[in-house]
Amino acid sequence: MAKKEDKSLPADELVKVNKWDGSAVKHALDDAVKTCLLGDRPQLKEQFGLVNARLALCALAVGVAVMAHAWDFTHPFPQSRPVLLLSVLAYFALMGVLTLHTTFREKGTFAVAVQKETGGKQQSVWEASSDMKKYDDKYLLTLTVKDAKGTREVSSSKSCAAFIDNNGIILDHLVANEVNRLYNSLSAEKKEK
Repeated sequence: MAKKEDKSLPADELVKVNKWDGSAVKHALDDAVKTCLLGDRPQLKEQFGLVNARLALCALAVGVAVMAHAWDFTHPFPQSRPVLLLSVLAYFALMGVLTLHTTFREKGTFAVAVQKETGGKQQSVWEASSDMKKYDDKYLLTLTVKDAKGTREVSSSKSCAAFIDNNGIILDHLVANEVNRLYNSLSAEKKEK
């Protein structure tokens, strides 16, 4: 009698998503795009600068809140009023900076990768971002490359149903075809210039 653990898993684990939940569909498609972009191209190394900046801002804000709480614990309220006031102002200022960072710098970017050129000095930065409105089925995927020649981007807008079957399983090969098409068009532009 075979145990459950003895069954081998398929090489590519199928991702099943509730196809009526737009947020879950977007995140599952983002994961599939990231896997395709970084998994099939060993020359691309993932960079975590955007995520690290967001984490640093959050850690600073939490540090300010913890410091205010500790100060209030050791010095009861009437004495701690100026420190609490400064801490509250600093916390909200950091949350404002975090909001600006996620709104204007990240803009839906979920993958950043660096590609070193053959000489080693120049590098290209690849960014993948997406957008999917709340009650819309259109998945907008944008690939951007920044290198010495400038910034170029290419976008694709397709229905999310083009990448998901009737059972809610993400069809990785269709996602990979679209990502490869966008990547190759940017790579061809790169070689032409």
